[in-house]
Amino acid sequence: MASGKKLSQAEKASLIQSLQTHRVNTLIELRRIEKVFANINTPDVTEPMTSAWAHYVNSNNLLSELRGLTKNYPFSSECLDEAKWMVIGDPQSTRSWNYCWLVLQKAKNQNLIPKHARQLAVRPQMWGGRTPTAAGVEQLTAACIAEWTRALTQLLRHWDSPPTTSGR
Repeated sequence: MASGKKLSQAEKASLIQSLQTHRVNTLIELRRIEKVFANINTPDVTEPMTSAWAHYVNSNNLLSELRGLTKNYPFSSECLDEAKWMVIGDPQSTRSWNYCWLVLQKAKNQNLIPKHARQLAVRPQMWGGRTPTAAGVEQLTAACIAEWTRALTQLLRHWDSPPTTSGR
């Protein structure tokens, strides 16, 4: 669909079907559709968009994209899981149809990255079964924090402003 062109009913139906069948399942493609739907702002697009974002996060596609950006120190699944649970337990989470954005924001705003980076750094299995030194823990924690924060920030840059329940 060309920018500025009005979305036809057939195009809208096709986008909704692509969301419902999970043919579109990358952050960039979901964001593209989200922007289109935010411009038309009709209630029939809310549920498919909400479900598509939930599927993207819960099927580990968000984790996969984060890990694709964190080759040296793969992003912590525990960090993402904690952010998901925090979003689910937050009554304010209804302010947006975008579960992915909510999870990323929760990880950022609740300082989950430093917490999980430290938890990873103290694990003996990260050190070949040996007990790590304090300096080693600090160095690994700092490296994880830097790489994971960079990846999270990179994904959050896909939104100029917080998506709301209408997608705007």
